[in-house]
Amino acid sequence: MASGGSRSVVLIALGCNFGIAAAKFVAAAWTLSSAMLSEAIHSLVDTANQGLLLFGIARAKLPADEQHPFGYGKEIYFWSFIVAMVLFSLGAGVAIYEGVLKILDPHPLQNVEVLYAVLAVAMALEGYSLFKAVREFNARPEARHGFVEALRRSKDPSLFAIVLEDMAAMLGLTIALLGTLVAHLGGFDKADGVASILIGLLLAGVAAFMSIEIKSLIVGEAASRVVQAGIREIVTGEIGAGKPIRKINDLRTMHLGPHDVLVTASVDFQDGISARTVEDATGRLQAAIKSRFPEVRHLFIEGQSEETFKPASVTLH
Repeated sequence: MASGGSRSVVLIALGCNFGIAAAKFVAAAWTLSSAMLSEAIHSLVDTANQGLLLFGIARAKLPADEQHPFGYGKEIYFWSFIVAMVLFSLGAGVAIYEGVLKILDPHPLQNVEVLYAVLAVAMALEGYSLFKAVREFNARPEARHGFVEALRRSKDPSLFAIVLEDMAAMLGLTIALLGTLVAHLGGFDKADGVASILIGLLLAGVAAFMSIEIKSLIVGEAASRVVQAGIREIVTGEIGAGKPIRKINDLRTMHLGPHDVLVTASVDFQDGISARTVEDATGRLQAAIKSRFPEVRHLFIEGQSEETFKPASVTLH
């Protein structure tokens, strides 16, 4: 799936959250609701985060240069990690702080009808944004492994960040609604503060999960098992009697971006074959692998005898 799908999802989320944030701030000021203020800050943080994701998507498309010969694809990983940090520090931190203040100094909600109206509109807009994000996410090959596993396997943080943020937003709105109902109908004013703290803890959990997954991408994750197996299958097709390759010594992959994969292969060519035969075999492998897996943008094939090859710490099988 092209990165354009991720960009459109981010733009939809940006537009929805900007409108939601404005409405929530007005409602929070009008009703003195800590939970609504936490939700307003949450939406404002989400809006800023989506701006960061758009910036990261744009930076990741910059062409390679002398200082960055493999391009800027990993920029999206860096900016997505910043998103997780902002969500944790501002979103979660402020929500918990506001909740504690409300519990220490509870006061009745005012103009509760405004709260209910804004929560209803916010749920509708967040629901639409979540629907678009999940639909795009489910179109990815990794989605067939189940939702949680798909999140862990995804190489596109600009998309799974939106999915997680929108899910957290819907759950946060539900918590805010429950807190409002308990405070309004049950007369327990501290419920609003409790709801705010729960929203903060929710955001902290989402931010922690995001940062763990994105850290792995920054360090360098291998391509999916399907891609690895497919590449090995193509190389194996050049092995055998009358074929130019004796054995695959080593095969490694690494994502340099959501749609940018680096592949290195060490192969033992048959003894006695000509340099032209080696060149032809290498050319066929390059063409076949890149044709089947367009995301493979950097492919290096090295000829080494089995006897002289020294494997690194991990070999892919």
